[in-house]
Amino acid sequence: MSYDNVCKLLAEKYPLEFVRWLLPTRARKVTVLKTELSIEPIRADSVIFLQAGNRILHIEFQTLTKSDPPIPFRELDYSVRIKRQFNLPVTQVVIFLQETDDEIAKTDEYRDETTVHKYQVIRMWEQDPRLFLNNTALLPLAPLAQTSTPEALLSQVAQKIATISNKGERQNTAGYTEILAGLRFDKNLIRNLLSEDIMKESVIYQDILQQGRQQEAFELIHRLLNRRFKNVDALLIEKVRALSTEQLGNLAEALLDFQNVSDLKTWLNQQ
Repeated sequence: MSYDNVCKLLAEKYPLEFVRWLLPTRARKVTVLKTELSIEPIRADSVIFLQAGNRILHIEFQTLTKSDPPIPFRELDYSVRIKRQFNLPVTQVVIFLQETDDEIAKTDEYRDETTVHKYQVIRMWEQDPRLFLNNTALLPLAPLAQTSTPEALLSQVAQKIATISNKGERQNTAGYTEILAGLRFDKNLIRNLLSEDIMKESVIYQDILQQGRQQEAFELIHRLLNRRFKNVDALLIEKVRALSTEQLGNLAEALLDFQNVSDLKTWLNQQ
C-alpha cells in the first residue's frame, strides 16, 4: 500500500478527526463522499472528499510534487467540479508528507491571466507533533511531524501505540505507522521501535501497576528508559528506583512526552 493511500484510508476511517484538524468547524457528523464527480475526474488515489455540514473538505495527500496536470491546476479543476455537483463551498487542503525544497510544496494557488484560485498547503515536517501524538486517529502521521530528534519522536509514537488497549486497533495503528514512518526512517529502526515487545510491555505494565508490584514496575521502566535514551546515568536510575509504584505509574505516562534525558531529570527533581 502506498504512503498516500494509507492517509486516505485513515481519513475514511476517522473522517471526523480529520475534519476537526483541517476545518474550523464544530460539525458532529461527517460524510465520506464516495460519489464520482460528474465529469470523469483527473483523479489521484490519494484524494478524499468529506462533507461536514454545508461544506466539502477536499483533501489530497502527496508524497511527490511532480504530477500531470500540475497540482495547482488540479486543485482548480476539482474545485469547479465539486461546486458544480454539490453546490456547496469547498475547502481544499494539499498535505505534503515527505520533506522537500520543491516550490510546489510552498505553492498555495493556481494563477494565470484571468484566474486566481487559492487552496491550503500543509507540510507535515513543519507540524507540531503534539497534535498527532495526542490523537489516536492521527497518530500514524506523527513520525512525519517537526522534530530535531526524529528517533526520539518515533520512540514516543511507539509508546503511544503501546497504550492503545484494543488489540486490533493497536495492531492496525502500528501497521499504518510503520508504512508512513518509512518516508523518514530506516526499516530496521522502525521494526525495532514498533515491535510487539513494546505492545506486550504496555499490557504487562498495566497489570503490574494494578497489583502494586513496585520492583517489577521499576524494572520495566528501567528497560523502557534504556531503550528510549540508551545508557541512562546510574544516579538517575537510582532516583527512579526510589519512586513509589504510583510515582512510577506517573513516570510511565510522562515518559511519552520526554524529548531527552534532561526532561527526565527535571521530572525527577519535581517529585
